[in-house]
Amino acid sequence: MKVSEAVAARISARAFLPDPVPDEVIRRVLERASRAPSGGNLQPWIVSVLNGPKLDEFRAIAAQRLAETDGQGEGFEYKVYPDNLHEPYRTRRFGVGEMMYAKLGIERADKAGRLAWFANNYRFFGAPAAFFIHVDRRMNAPQWSDLGMFLQTVMLLFQEEGYDTCAQEAWARLHETIDAFTGASEETMVFCGLAIGKIDRTHPVNTMYSERAPLDEWVKFL
Repeated sequence: MKVSEAVAARISARAFLPDPVPDEVIRRVLERASRAPSGGNLQPWIVSVLNGPKLDEFRAIAAQRLAETDGQGEGFEYKVYPDNLHEPYRTRRFGVGEMMYAKLGIERADKAGRLAWFANNYRFFGAPAAFFIHVDRRMNAPQWSDLGMFLQTVMLLFQEEGYDTCAQEAWARLHETIDAFTGASEETMVFCGLAIGKIDRTHPVNTMYSERAPLDEWVKFL
């Protein structure tokens, strides 16, 4: 697979087949992804892999914790989106959400349906494997950028291996539960989770191919 093919094929998969993901595949992907760009070679990523029974165990714990907090979780340690999101970003975010719910046949007025679907985030959308990514709290914005480049490298390498993924910042809402389960240091912060598995091509949500802004909106050739 060419890099350009992997980039074009990658989507945020939100429904997976039960086919297992071998540990050796995950290990191979992470080993190769460690070559991602890293300023000063800090390599600020810390990964905890959940596969098979361990993932099932964590799902049960997460469901219990969400029930205890009436679905609110433990609060975010960082803002996923800025306050008062302005244009054109607000329209882009709104548009992709409406596209997804249209694919699912969930009306805008159906708040219960939307909340029920959103809860799938906390089941990793049924993926058979996943991991959590932490970053050292003492790191700055450039190292968070490195983390993003590492994640993209991971997702493209899984694409090459024949597996799809979904990066999920929603998991940061359960940071205390994740830290306790993974044994994370107090000096680290949960950034996101990553769902991994074979994509379910029959599920309507996976027919969504989100739009991208045309080049003229965000590129200037000097």
